[in-house]
Amino acid sequence: MTPPQLNVYRHEHGAHGLVTLTGEIDSTTAPQVREALAECLGEGVRSVDVDLTAVTFCDAGGLGAFLLASRFATEAGRTLRLHHPPPNMARIIEITGCGFLLPSSPAADAGSGRIPVAPGGAL
Repeated sequence: MTPPQLNVYRHEHGAHGLVTLTGEIDSTTAPQVREALAECLGEGVRSVDVDLTAVTFCDAGGLGAFLLASRFATEAGRTLRLHHPPPNMARIIEITGCGFLLPSSPAADAGSGRIPVAPGGAL
């Protein structure tokens, strides 16, 4: 069996960061997610947007990585938002009560000053 593959792309622009993830997030790849988000938040980025458009799978290990990063961000007065999760992942986020990680609507994103998430992780 081939181990899950995950690619992590980070882009910072001033106080805003974009982390684009592609592939699978599980207990073996979740440390990559935790590290990328911790580095981003630890380097003075005030707002981090995570593009999940190309994530094909996310288990409890992945959700745990996002919750840990969200707690760190909140304690530091920063924000972390997940964008474009696959429908099954969005449903799990909502069922588990983690919907606060998702923007309330595209309109909320438009007026928030957050980085627009473009295909391929471009800013």
